[in-house]
Amino acid sequence: MATSGTTAFDLSVDELIEEAYERCGVELRTGYDLESARRSLNIMMADWANRGLNQWTIEQRSVTVTSGTNFIDIGTDVVDVTEAVIRRSGTDIQLSRISRSDFLFTPSKGSTGRPNQYFLDRQTTPRIFLFPTPENSTDTLIYNALTRIQDAGDYTNNMEIVFRFIPCMTSGLAYYLAIKYAPQRTQELKLLYEDELQRALSEDGSSSSTCISPKVYYPEA
Repeated sequence: MATSGTTAFDLSVDELIEEAYERCGVELRTGYDLESARRSLNIMMADWANRGLNQWTIEQRSVTVTSGTNFIDIGTDVVDVTEAVIRRSGTDIQLSRISRSDFLFTPSKGSTGRPNQYFLDRQTTPRIFLFPTPENSTDTLIYNALTRIQDAGDYTNNMEIVFRFIPCMTSGLAYYLAIKYAPQRTQELKLLYEDELQRALSEDGSSSSTCISPKVYYPEA
């Protein structure tokens, strides 16, 4: 039996857009149609980041703390920080994450020591606050950063997506386009998108920051 011997299948952005329009039953005709689809694709990637789906974009990063400074600015590409430790003399101590209100109500924020808690201030430029304030400039903060999925960019590009998420990415874009161009198919494509998204999450093997259960919608009689 002859087979291809390859496992490199992927979709470029223009191929993905073409497939999504075909699922909507809509013909891709103009440059504006392409741009509209690319915009919807980037919006969907932002939604995936909000849901914490993109476990494949987690990066381990590190930075040396500064004595007397209780915050560290991190990259604008960071969506969330899932875990953090302080490394001292080769030993890692886990930091507990606290909420904005917990950090606000923390007394004696100026006290120094080895940090054991962190608060992530998710502004345009995210900032990690440490408590207690670092007592030296030799400890290292090591954290797992959930970063943004890269933009679609040129139409010949491939998306920064792992193979198992290609089906739900295609279905999701079709659903987003149906909202604009084929509203009569929105419900059908939404159900397909949620089904394939749940299947990809189940296969992912790593729990995301949210658990998504597809909802079933029944048309009114």
